[in-house]
Amino acid sequence: MRMRGQSPFWCGLVAIGLMAGLLAGCSRDPNVRKQKYLESGQRYFDKGQYKEAAIQFQNAIQVDSRFADAHYKLAETAMKMQQWPSAFEELRRTVELQPENYAAHLDMAKLLLAARQAKDAKDQLDLVLKAQPNNPDAYLALSTYNSLNNDTAGALASLQKALQLDPNRSESYLYLAALQMHGEQWDAAEASFKKATELDPKSTNALLSLAKFYEIRGRYPDAEPVFQRAIQSAPTDPEPRAAMAQLYMAENKLSDAENFLKQAKKDFPNTSAGYRLLGDFYYANNQLDKAVEEYASLSKDHPRDQVVKKNYVQLLILKNQFDPARKLNDEVLKATPDDLDSQISKGAIELRSGKPGDAVNILQAVLKNDPQNGYAHYQLGLAFDLLGNTQRAEQEWRDAARLRPDLAEAHRVLAGSAIRRGDASVLAQEADQIIALQPGAPDGYLFRAIAEIDRKKYALADDFIRRSLEKDPRNTTAYVQRGNLRVAQGQMAEAQKSYQQALDIDANSTDALGGVLNTWLKQNQPEKALAVATEQSAKNPNNTGFHIMVGQLLLTQKNDPVGAQREFQKAVDLDRNNTEAMVKLGMVQNQQGASDKALQTYMEGAKNQPRQIVFPLLAGGVYQDRHDWDKAKQMYQRALEIQPENPIASNNLAYVMLQQGGNVDVALAMAQTARRQLPDNPNSADTLGWAYYQKGVYTSAISLCKEAVDKDKENLTYNYHLGMAYAKSGQKALAKQQLDHVGKIKPNSDEANDLRRLLTEAKS
Repeated sequence: MRMRGQSPFWCGLVAIGLMAGLLAGCSRDPNVRKQKYLESGQRYFDKGQYKEAAIQFQNAIQVDSRFADAHYKLAETAMKMQQWPSAFEELRRTVELQPENYAAHLDMAKLLLAARQAKDAKDQLDLVLKAQPNNPDAYLALSTYNSLNNDTAGALASLQKALQLDPNRSESYLYLAALQMHGEQWDAAEASFKKATELDPKSTNALLSLAKFYEIRGRYPDAEPVFQRAIQSAPTDPEPRAAMAQLYMAENKLSDAENFLKQAKKDFPNTSAGYRLLGDFYYANNQLDKAVEEYASLSKDHPRDQVVKKNYVQLLILKNQFDPARKLNDEVLKATPDDLDSQISKGAIELRSGKPGDAVNILQAVLKNDPQNGYAHYQLGLAFDLLGNTQRAEQEWRDAARLRPDLAEAHRVLAGSAIRRGDASVLAQEADQIIALQPGAPDGYLFRAIAEIDRKKYALADDFIRRSLEKDPRNTTAYVQRGNLRVAQGQMAEAQKSYQQALDIDANSTDALGGVLNTWLKQNQPEKALAVATEQSAKNPNNTGFHIMVGQLLLTQKNDPVGAQREFQKAVDLDRNNTEAMVKLGMVQNQQGASDKALQTYMEGAKNQPRQIVFPLLAGGVYQDRHDWDKAKQMYQRALEIQPENPIASNNLAYVMLQQGGNVDVALAMAQTARRQLPDNPNSADTLGWAYYQKGVYTSAISLCKEAVDKDKENLTYNYHLGMAYAKSGQKALAKQQLDHVGKIKPNSDEANDLRRLLTEAKS
C-alpha cells in the first residue's frame, strides 16, 4: 500500500512556484536591478551605441542616485557623445560620492584643460599625483597643462616622466609627437606617431593621429591607407569614417566623400553619429539645400533622435525658415525644457527674426547656467554685433573659439573682424583654423590670401587663391581676390582679367565690377570706368549695386549730382531695403538743398529697417544743420536705442544738449564716452572741448578744440569754438586770430558775430 503524499506533478509545480518567487524577489532587489542596468549599459557602450548606453546608466541612477559607478559610466558616455557639460557634472558627482576614484578626477582635469581652465585642472592633477605618483596618464595631462602655460620645457619633462614610468604606452608617443609638431620637428613627429601605432596597432586614436599628420603635411596618398586601418580597427566607431571623408574633402574629392558617407549611413543605421555624417558633410560644404533635405529625411526616420531634431532646427534657421524651425524647436523644449541647445536655438531664431534684444536675454540666461557653452557665446556675439556693440561681440566670439575650437563659424566671424581692423596676423591664424576644420571649404584659403596680400607675401597669397579655386573653380570671390592681388602687384591688365573672369561667371557680381572700375580709376581713366559701369548696368538693369556704382562715379568723377540722384533713385526703386542706396539718395538730395526730401528718404529707411542706425543718425544731422535741436535730439536718442554704445550718436547727442542748454554734466559724460571710442576724430575732440568750455574748464577746452582745428583747419564750428575758448581764457590776441579766420571761412556768419560780440564785451 502506497503512502499518501503529494504527486510528482504537484511537487514540480510547487518547486517552480518557489523558484519564481525567488526570482521575483531578486528582481525587486535594488542592488541587483541597478547592477543589471549597469551591465546592460556597458554592453551598449562597448558596441558604440552611446545613446542606448546612457539610458541604461540613467536607469541605474534612478534606482540608486548614489551609485557612483553608474555616474562615472554615464560621464564616459557623455564624453563619447561630446556632451561636455553633462560629462563634467557626472564626473563631479562621481568624485563627490567616490573621492578615491582617481580616474574620474583625471577625466575632470582633462575636460578642464580642454576648456582652458588650467588652474582648476591643476588642482585635480595635484590630487591624482599625490595619491598616484606613478600614474603615467596624470603626467601626460600635466604635460598638456604645461603646454597651455607656454612651458615647453615643463611639458617635455612631464612627458619624459610618463615615458619613464611606462615606455610602452602608445598615448605617450602621441603627446610627444604633438610637442614635436609644435616645434616643427616634422621627421621626429612622424617617427613618434609611427611608434605609437607600433605599440598599439589597433589603437584608433594612434592611427587617426598618424593619418591626420600626413593630411596636414599634404601627404594624402600616405594618409588614406592609415585611415583605412583605423576604420578596420574600429568598425563600430563612426569617427574614422568621418576622418576619411575629411581627407577626401581636403583632396577636393567631394563626390568621393559624398558616396563614402552614403555608404557610412547604411553601415550605421542605428548609430546617430554615423547616420548623421552625410547631412553634416553637406552642411560643412555649404550645400544647405542638400543638408536640409537630408536632415528632413533623418528626422522622419529617427523621430526620437533629439540630436537630429536640434541639428535640423539649426539648418532651418540658416535657411531663414523660422516658422518650421520655431515649431520643431518648441517640440524639443516641450519634452526637455532645460535643454540648453534648444534654448540657444530659440535665441538664434529671435536674433534672425529682428529681435536681438530678446536674443541677448535668452542667450545670457543660457550662459548663466552653462558659462562654458561656446556656441551660446558665438550666438550672443552675433546679437551684440547686431546691436552695434562690436567690442562685446568680438569678446563673445573669442570666448566661443576658445571654448569650442572646432566651431568654424566662430573663426569665420573673427576673421571678418580681423579684416575690418586690418589685423593680418590674427586673420592668418583664424584662416588656418578654418582650413584645418573645413579643408573642403574655399573661404579659409581666401582669408589666408587676404592676410598674405596685406603682408605683401604675394607668392604665398597666389598659392592660397589657387587652392581655393581647386575647391570651387567657379568661386567668383576667389577671382576677385586674385584681381586684388594683381592690383597690389601693380599688374592692372592681369587684375582686369581676373575681375572679368569673375564677371563671366556671375554677371551680377558687384565685387567683380567694382574691381574692374577700380583698375581704371587707378590708371586715371575715370571716363573708361564710367563707360564700363554704364554698359554693365544697361546689361543688368535690375542690379541695384550697379546703379549705385554708376551714381557714385557720376557724383565723384563727373560732378553730376542730378545724374547721380537719378541712378540712386533707380537703385532705391529696385530695393527699398537697400541701405546703401537709401543713404546715398538722401545724401545727394541734401547736398542739392532738398533737405525735406532727404529727411523723407531717411525716415522711410528707418521705417523699413528699424534696427539700422544710419538713418536716425543722418536724419539727426539734417535737423542739427537746421538748428532744430529738439528733433535732432529725438533722432540721436533713437540711434542710441538701437546701439547704446554708438560713439557717433553719443557725440552728436552731447553736442545737441550743449546747444540746447541741457545738463552739461550728462553731455560731458557722453562726450567723454565718444572720445574714448573715437580718439583720433576731430568731431569728438571738438564736442568734448565745447563741453569743457560750458563747464568753464578753458585750458582743456582750448587743447581739444585746437586739436580739432589742426585736423580740419577750415571747419567753421571748430574755429569758432577755439576762438570762444581763447576769449574766455583771456587770450584776446589768439581769439582775434580765430575771429579773422572764421570771418574768412564764412563772412557775417552767426559764429563770427557771436565771437566778435564776446571780444567786444571782454574789452569793455
